[in-house]
Amino acid sequence: MDRPCLILIPGLLNDADIWREPAAMLSEVLDVRTADITRGSSLAELADQILADAPERFSVAGFSLGGYVAQQIARQAPERLERLALVDTSIRPDSPQRAAERLAQNEAVKASSGHFHGFGDKLMRAYLAPGHADDPAIAHRVREMTQRVGADVFLRQNALDRPDGAEVLSTFPGPVLIACGAHDRITPVAWHEEMASLSPHAVLEIIPDAGHLTPIEAPVALSMAMAHWMARR
Repeated sequence: MDRPCLILIPGLLNDADIWREPAAMLSEVLDVRTADITRGSSLAELADQILADAPERFSVAGFSLGGYVAQQIARQAPERLERLALVDTSIRPDSPQRAAERLAQNEAVKASSGHFHGFGDKLMRAYLAPGHADDPAIAHRVREMTQRVGADVFLRQNALDRPDGAEVLSTFPGPVLIACGAHDRITPVAWHEEMASLSPHAVLEIIPDAGHLTPIEAPVALSMAMAHWMARR
């Protein structure tokens, strides 16, 4: 008997390493695949790439920017999607201020003359729970990943249009998981509570001792929440 397929979608400046531990844990009972979202110039293009390689029916979990890609898959192919998980992400479109910030970030990267490092110390602390802020292993892992993905991908991903996802959540008929770190300052708990309130099929999981990088900071707790979500009928 074929195992259920779960496609994990990384976030901005992430590759498969962001999902390393949850993918390994969940692979014991599921057909787990990690998508590559480094090559598209729109959410629709990224969704098309994932759909082209996916089985006829599958579930999807999107982290951060990957959550927007997951919502786009639900727009484009709702009949193929069994379950939807949104992890440390948002359904909100960029405000004019946030759009301006992204534009300024991209201009700064273009002017950096090849000295792109992804995460400075201040930004790293904003992404992590207080208990992980001084963890050198996490910092090294994240910086290795962001440098590996590189500036060109950052510029492309940071420029992606992020549409409102409220209708996706309110109309998606399958089991929904909304999960985030209790200390997430990038996409706060209140945003996830709002998201969960929109879906009649949602379960909200607030993961202790995690910031925005829950798949790295609390992989066991997140994997357990995802296993329960995948088992729901």
